[in-house]
Order: sequence, then structure tokens, then C-alpha cells
Amino acid sequence: MEINKNISKLLAVIIGELLCAIAITYFFVPHKLLSGGIGGIAIMIQYLTNYSSGIFIFLFNIPLFILGFKKLTKNFMFYTFISANLLSIYLMVLKAVNFNFQIDDIILSAIFGGVINGIGMGIMFRFGTSQGGLDILAIIARKDWNMNIGSALLGMNLIIVLIASVLFGLTRGLYTIVAMYIGYQVVDKVISGFDVKKQILIVSKHSHEIAQKIMVDPHRGVTYFQAKGAYTGDSKDVIYCVANNRQVVRIKEVVDEIDPRAFMSISPMTEVKGKGFANAEI
Repeated sequence: MEINKNISKLLAVIIGELLCAIAITYFFVPHKLLSGGIGGIAIMIQYLTNYSSGIFIFLFNIPLFILGFKKLTKNFMFYTFISANLLSIYLMVLKAVNFNFQIDDIILSAIFGGVINGIGMGIMFRFGTSQGGLDILAIIARKDWNMNIGSALLGMNLIIVLIASVLFGLTRGLYTIVAMYIGYQVVDKVISGFDVKKQILIVSKHSHEIAQKIMVDPHRGVTYFQAKGAYTGDSKDVIYCVANNRQVVRIKEVVDEIDPRAFMSISPMTEVKGKGFANAEI
């Protein structure tokens, strides 16, 4: 099991970093757009010096790796170290090879570059690793302050965009914001598996019958809360359940079959941790 998990992480790093390198080399660089974080800073230096951004990514990551090894798990940082170095290699190779692939439309480059970059980063986050750089700071922000990774990265990268706007013009900076926003929205979607978990509260006179049916099909665990109606004064068992989108549909069917008059509240959850719900260890 542990071997399979390690293989999955390595594949996530290999595929994720390749996608990020493709987005940077063929979508961002031709239009002087930026990637996020340390990669964005390295790309700016590449524009100014014509040296590969991969070299600067490696150098800038050194102090952040030291911080990451102190704050995050050694396993996470081990794969992140491999990931950051692999990105540097990919960028240097793609710059040297130069397949002569380019999209002339800067808007399409910003949109599709953002999507590809976001998928690459999201794959790595989902399997418990990252590109390094500011991703390490974003993971620490999520761990210490429960911030969304995409939101944390977007906030930190505003400073990079401002610098880029000064160096390369406001238009380039604004297109970079578009690419980053799309990318980090995709990151959060990939992390959640495009299947947002939802919490459900059900109040019914037939709560026990409903709960038994839910535990069988769609096979979700339930918890009872003791509640008392303010108007009637009656005591009832309130059902609490967490499920994915497909299971929510079945739960609604179960409630309608048993008690069409039941009260049911459904709301999205940003994060779920515990038995039955997998979380990457960071």
C-alpha cells in the first residue's frame, strides 16, 4: 500500500510539473505573462536576462525548503524537493528544444495557460506534494490558518503582478491576473476532485428509518443530534450527514420516499477530514 502511494506521488510530480512547464514555456513566456510564485519571479528574470527560469527557480527555492522542512512533514517536503528540481529541468529542456509552438492570441494563452498550469499544480497538491516556492508558504497558511490554497497563492502573487506591471506594462499584468485567477480556481477544483462534499441536516419524525436507509444506500454514516422544536416543544433526533454530490441526490430520494414533509438543509463544505474521506498528508 505504501509503495503504491509513493508511486502515485511520483507520477503526480512527473505529470503535474510537465503540465506546468508546458503552460509556462508555450503559453506564458511568448506573451511575457507570468506563472505564480517563485516561478513568476524566475520568469521575469528570464525576460530581462534571457537565462532559463529553471536556474533561478532552483536557487530561490533553497531558503523556502529550509522553512518547509521545519514546518511541514518530511515526506511532503521530500517530494516537493523532487518536484521543484524536476520543474527546473523541464523548463531548461523545453527552452532548449523549442518546438515552435505558439498561440498568437494573448487572451487564449492566458486562459488555457492558466487552466493547464492549474491542473498541474492541483494534481500535485491532491497527491500531497507541490512545486515548492510560494506553494510551501500557501500550505503552511492552510495548515496554520485554514486558508484555501488557491486564495493564499492568489493573494501572495499580487505583489509579483504589480512588479510585472511596472516592468512589462499594465496590460501584461492584467492578463497575468486573469491567468492566475483561472489557474488557482482550477487548483481548488482539482484538490476537491470536482466533487464538493456537502453537509446535510434532516429533521423528521421518521429520522431513525431515514438514517437506517441512508447507511445502506448510499452507504453514508450518520450522526444524531438531540433537538427541541421552539414552537411545538417536541424533542426530535436531527440527522447529520456528509456526502458527495452523487450521494446527495440519493439521500434526497430516500427522504422523499419516507417523509416528504421532512425539513432538510444542504450546504457545501470547504474541507472534510476523517474516516471515509481521504486527505493528503502535509
